[in-house]
Amino acid sequence: MLLPMSPLDSMFLIGESREHPMHVGGVQVFQPPEGATARDYRLLLADALAGDRIVAPKLAKRPVRGLSTLGQWAWKEDTEIDLGYHVRRHALPEPGGDAELLQLCSHLHGALLDRTRPMWEMHLIEGMADGRFAVYVKVHHSVTDGVSAMKMLRSALSEDADERDMPAPWQLGRSTRPQPAPLETSTPAALSSIPGSAVRMARSAVGEFAGMMPSLGTTVSRAVRGQGGPMSISAPQTVFNVPISGARQFAASSWPLERLRLVAKLSRCTINDVVLAMSGGALRSYLDERGALPDSPLVSMVPVSLHDQMDTTGNGIGVLMCSLATNVADPADRLAAVASCMREGKEALRSMSPTQILAMSALGASPVGVSMLLGHNTLVRPPFNVIISNVAGPKAPMFWNGARLDALHPVSIPVNGQALNITCTSNDDALSFGITGCRRAVPNLESIPARIGHELRLLEQAVGIS
Repeated sequence: MLLPMSPLDSMFLIGESREHPMHVGGVQVFQPPEGATARDYRLLLADALAGDRIVAPKLAKRPVRGLSTLGQWAWKEDTEIDLGYHVRRHALPEPGGDAELLQLCSHLHGALLDRTRPMWEMHLIEGMADGRFAVYVKVHHSVTDGVSAMKMLRSALSEDADERDMPAPWQLGRSTRPQPAPLETSTPAALSSIPGSAVRMARSAVGEFAGMMPSLGTTVSRAVRGQGGPMSISAPQTVFNVPISGARQFAASSWPLERLRLVAKLSRCTINDVVLAMSGGALRSYLDERGALPDSPLVSMVPVSLHDQMDTTGNGIGVLMCSLATNVADPADRLAAVASCMREGKEALRSMSPTQILAMSALGASPVGVSMLLGHNTLVRPPFNVIISNVAGPKAPMFWNGARLDALHPVSIPVNGQALNITCTSNDDALSFGITGCRRAVPNLESIPARIGHELRLLEQAVGIS
């Protein structure tokens, strides 16, 4: 049985190569309850592996392409999943701290997922000196985006610290949510229906295109004037906008969400504006130290979730291009410039339908897709310099069979011409910055979290927080 794959989701397969793994991930750090150890949870997972072998439908499909799919990518249910392959165990070397954990996850994140199997892996990591254990999970971006990944995470955890006998993480709470009706594309009836569907889609596309012309004109005009919106033509060349290799480096750190919330309140902006200003200041410091800070401000692509406006369980994102004001030395002035650019961009999106937002976003990000497929051209100005996203995570403490989710660090995707990615995820009362980069193109990446923390302190001082 085959399920059709959306064009956006299939692009993550088409653009993948050894140098460009296209999976997202997350590092979850758990604190066992009193009287329990990491070994107890290893045995618990071992029992689950030997149990009923149930896998959530979203994690039980693998990509296929051939004559039966008319050369297009589609999903096929895998009825014989080898969980021993997908679920693995590691032990950290001494001293078993965060540095050793993040270094292991850096190596794991650089390895491609096997396309002949469902495209996910889960790694149980023991050996942390403080008695905690970690779980690193990676899932191909064709399967899910960041917002959907957070929903998957929450479905596998519980807010009840006393709940036990919970399903294994790959069962996702034994979700019984109805799945889309399968499309048997190998049957003559299914094949004969494709031309008619294509005609209907073409007619719909023509109508949508006609309606998009005013939005296109406005989007281009805003880009020419350097205003926020789905497109930018002002991003400078930087050391981040180069061809990349397949090796990855990952660093992360968390700060109390209340600190960012208070800065946002006193500055009359949003928490996401503060995130962007902190990131912009950190990148300014990083580039200046290397003698590579451009005169023009860096531009960030900021993904915007459309899941509440669209009926989708896969990838449903639009984008805004935002100046990071890296040419501004004062942290408060930088935050004001970022907040102003984001307000302009949001006003532009409010005038568009979800379909128009997707189309304009695709246009703004299209040079990255071209570089993924054809190679990065260093002579062409990048459409933006870095991707910075903020994905909402659990708002309350979460548990798996009594073990508390103590930290949640997102691990994302650098692409050709975009060697650095910053993704933020909240967990209870903390916000984690996960920085993922090409190991060769972004040396000393592990210094960036400390720079981000320094920028937060400067912003607090600027708004009068001692």
